[in-house]
Amino acid sequence: MPEKEDLQIGFWGVRGGIACPGQETIRYGGNTACLMVSCADHKMIFDAGTGIRALGAALIKQSPVSADIFFSRTSFERICGIPFFAAGYHPDNAFRFWGDHKSETEGVRDALAQLMSDPVFPVPIDIMSANLVFTDFNTGETLRPADGISITTVALNKSVPVTGYRIDWRGKSIAYASDLIHGEEGDETAALKLLDGADMAILNTARHTGRDTTWLDGIALCDAANVTTCVLYHHNPDNDDDAMDAITAEAESRRPGTVVAREGMVLTV
Repeated sequence: MPEKEDLQIGFWGVRGGIACPGQETIRYGGNTACLMVSCADHKMIFDAGTGIRALGAALIKQSPVSADIFFSRTSFERICGIPFFAAGYHPDNAFRFWGDHKSETEGVRDALAQLMSDPVFPVPIDIMSANLVFTDFNTGETLRPADGISITTVALNKSVPVTGYRIDWRGKSIAYASDLIHGEEGDETAALKLLDGADMAILNTARHTGRDTTWLDGIALCDAANVTTCVLYHHNPDNDDDAMDAITAEAESRRPGTVVAREGMVLTV
């Protein structure tokens, strides 16, 4: 459990795109995007890829439990673990879902309800017996999920809607920008604003536009924004453990102290 003043990040899924379990991904993990930030006892989950299944199994053992769940986007990759989130079916638990669904007529609940409906999934979201609250926001707003916690939201890309988050709590800060497209389609000015002086920045390594070196752009952004610790995340599912080892070695060489996220890893700010 976190100490009273700890800001901790636990990684439950570190891949982008599609889960890639197997013997070749054991060291880094094969589940898709899901991490949990703990501000002392307050829990905040970011994205709900396949990694949230194991997180839900861990949380149900702590029931009653509550948490805020934030989506960087409501694409299938980021929400597909919700039907398998065991803690959401326990009536003693409470979860608040936050998202900018990018729709004038639908909200984040609608996106999850569509996922959990025939023919995609046979169990409707109403079966989840935890106390569920759905909060829609417009990216650019500042969110305050609990006393003392401030979350800045920024639109990271120009053509592909993605929300970046920055958590500020008791003088400590984490920036989460796990689906930033680098280049013409990515708003790196917005990314630099989000990352500015952060204690830790969590950035994607998965390729965009055919390149498999976007992690180098992420490191450059961390340098430009004076980020203390750069965490590479959202790895290409085609990269096995040996490929990830090579990225880890090169990242450490280019920016000493850089962390390449692994499933099960816990970091303290």
